[in-house]
Amino acid sequence: MYLASTDTVAKDRAKAKAARGRVAGPVIALGAVSLVTDISSEMVTAVLPLYFVLQLGLSPLQFGFLDGLYNGVTALVRLLGGYAADRGGRHKLVAGGGYALSALSRLGLLLAGGATAGIGAALAADRIGKGVRTAPRDALISLSSPPDALGRAFGVHRAMDTTGALLGPLAAFALLWATADAYDAVFVVSFCFGLLGVLMLVAFVPGGVPPVPGGVPPNAAPVKRERVLDILRVPAFRRVLGAAALLGAATIGDAFLYLLLQRRLDFAISWFPLLPLGAAAVYLLLAVPAGRLADRVGRRVPFLAGHVALLGGYVLLLSPTGGWTLLIGVLLLLGVFYAATDGVLMALATPVLPRGRRAGGMAVLQTGQALARLVAAAGFGAAWTLWGIGPALTCAALALTAALAGAALLLPRPQPQTPERQA
Repeated sequence: MYLASTDTVAKDRAKAKAARGRVAGPVIALGAVSLVTDISSEMVTAVLPLYFVLQLGLSPLQFGFLDGLYNGVTALVRLLGGYAADRGGRHKLVAGGGYALSALSRLGLLLAGGATAGIGAALAADRIGKGVRTAPRDALISLSSPPDALGRAFGVHRAMDTTGALLGPLAAFALLWATADAYDAVFVVSFCFGLLGVLMLVAFVPGGVPPVPGGVPPNAAPVKRERVLDILRVPAFRRVLGAAALLGAATIGDAFLYLLLQRRLDFAISWFPLLPLGAAAVYLLLAVPAGRLADRVGRRVPFLAGHVALLGGYVLLLSPTGGWTLLIGVLLLLGVFYAATDGVLMALATPVLPRGRRAGGMAVLQTGQALARLVAAAGFGAAWTLWGIGPALTCAALALTAALAGAALLLPRPQPQTPERQA
């Protein structure tokens, strides 16, 4: 009898270990949805500068306004999306609404007919859709995964998402080549991919709040739903948010790094759109290994190490290094930065967020980080204008060094788990 009981316990432990080694079905489904949707989104993003400036003849001022609208409209709608998703556990419904709105915005670009107001409305709809869906989607990933496999789950999702980001621009430029620069064809195909993503979400992602895999109890007691910012009352979450915002305020942004590379290497402007693909390829390769490492050694270590890699990119740009060494080095370090920080930050925040406030908490975190990066981009742009490239980048490197020291003090250290909680 004792041997039978021991054998049963051993089998249960083996099953639990096997479950931890697998990524949950909803995570794979959400990754597939993100892959298809990113093909749709990046097809449009890749051709917008050409479409606006060459096809429509917009002025740099008009393009700058639309580009700012395209990238900055998501901050507040993230909070609304997170709050709406937490009310009644409607994560799938809210995320689906965001995906559908982004898909319909492609038709808006077709119907705009070159009118700046119509194009602006379509781009705003796309960014609102992205802002609404991001936090509920990440909450679904965290709610579908065991606590000790969160890094791997987010890594798998981000790898699939980045695959779409790589395929989108390639598909767009191939379509333009095949149709003799028919931008309408790009928008139609992009809409079809976006609609496919919505249908995949409806068909393959479970509705409602999924149960915790492996029978693991919720990691925190439910919190009364009041306002989305009430999550700031959780001390551990405030520390994670403070660290992310502090580091975000010292992150100058990819576009500036690519511009600095072009200035240093003086390559043809026609090659400029390919720079993000290099960093994305590194991100794709390292997202899952970085997630596994985060689950094994603790998530704060890879998160901080990713920002050290970004600091290495700043230093490399300040050094006399040139040629292929500079190009490959900066793109490699930028890819490492995203692989070690993007999904890892969500995995880092999950244990300190109550299950009933998961989407709202992630929305607050993402919004805080985005606003901090907006301040960093504006500050670096001003410093570049006033002082020149070298002094501005030196200040950025010093700011990131100080931010790393502050974040290391702020980030909560993981609490040791007993064998019973791990099982």
